Amino acid sequence: MPTSSQDLIERLRARKARVGVIGLGYVGLPLAVEFAKAGFVTVGFDLDEDKVRRISSGDACGIDVSETDVKAMTSSGRLTATTDVAKLAGLDSVNICVPTPLRKTKDPDLSHVVAAVEEIAKHLHTGQLVILESTTYPGTVDEVVHPMLEKTGLRGGEDFFLAFSPERIDPGNKDWTTANIPKVVGGIDAASTAVAQALYEQIVSTVVPVSSPRVAEMVKLLENTFRAVNIGLVNELALMSHRLDVDVWEVIDAANTKPFGFMPFYPGPGLGGHCIPIDPFYLSWKARQNGFESRFIELAGHINAGMPQFVVERVVSALSQNRKPLRDAKVHLFGIAYKPGVGDVRESPAIDIAGLLQRGGAIVSYSDPHVPAFEQGDLVLEQVSCESALERGFDCGVITTSHREFDYDQIAGRSACLVDTRNALKGFSGAHIHRL
Repeated sequence: MPTSSQDLIERLRARKARVGVIGLGYVGLPLAVEFAKAGFVTVGFDLDEDKVRRISSGDACGIDVSETDVKAMTSSGRLTATTDVAKLAGLDSVNICVPTPLRKTKDPDLSHVVAAVEEIAKHLHTGQLVILESTTYPGTVDEVVHPMLEKTGLRGGEDFFLAFSPERIDPGNKDWTTANIPKVVGGIDAASTAVAQALYEQIVSTVVPVSSPRVAEMVKLLENTFRAVNIGLVNELALMSHRLDVDVWEVIDAANTKPFGFMPFYPGPGLGGHCIPIDPFYLSWKARQNGFESRFIELAGHINAGMPQFVVERVVSALSQNRKPLRDAKVHLFGIAYKPGVGDVRESPAIDIAGLLQRGGAIVSYSDPHVPAFEQGDLVLEQVSCESALERGFDCGVITTSHREFDYDQIAGRSACLVDTRNALKGFSGAHIHRL
């Protein structure tokens, strides 16, 4: 085992180090695969025994990573999936990629991070590198992770190395992947930053070192808060434009012709996914702890959270034009995933819309080529193909996810009533089409 930062850097550059990834989800599995592809002996840890079994057999588990690569790496022995945390002891580096959800009170839930760090601490050894990738508030590494690891008696920056590097994956994006998205990294000291940079340089084309974990933690929150606030702004403009009888989509397209000083954002039925609806509240929570009110974040969150209700109001209005009440109306959702091209339903606004519609007495079904079945708590939705839905008919269709697989010519031509929340029917016209 290496005993100094330079020893570990040399092992990393020679790709002789043994690396580990805790959490084999949307972030961890692609990262583990990249490590293995680079030639590292890689161990992936997860609590889900079924997932571990499936990955070990070459199954990508529906995660946005090449199944061919998963099969190749597991069959070669360079990637091993396990639930046995004792194997942490034999690793030179460990990346933590576990969930960091919010509680119902919008407070950070670090329980998964704490559990992972506790296991690492049991097996921590001299010369080991630990990197947190899970999105969290500025100060988590300094205030939570670092003290927990030093309870072992080992000293950060001397006996072990510690850094934060925010994940930046974009599920469904084939152009930007783990391998070519620039990697920001900030260590607790210069040695930790250097070691972490050396690790990522083996698998990522560009590494961006910053001065501290707090800066690196803040980077991720700025990126997603920027998106959340601007989406909140354009969603508010969509609400306003509806009152003013203005096509907000046309407004955005026209504004986007300005060659400087404008970046287009687009309205929609709400925010979804594992980052943008959640990450800004990590920042606002931390700000409150320090006596600062983050008004933009809170306002954007309020506007974005209200969009599903506005969509339902548009459905009610559209149905009324056909003298149809919401109760007992057949409403069909085109898409239940939070974004096109993926099967991820986490925080999907379509789920909120479906729940509101059902509570209003509507009979709700959906089509989604990436989500073959859906059940979440008391919400159970019938899944039918797009063609079958059009054949049997419905009182109102709602385009909630603009999947490329949908035949929008058929949807526009064979539907009696449509609410388009994504501008998927741009170029189509008719009194039966109602836009956000």
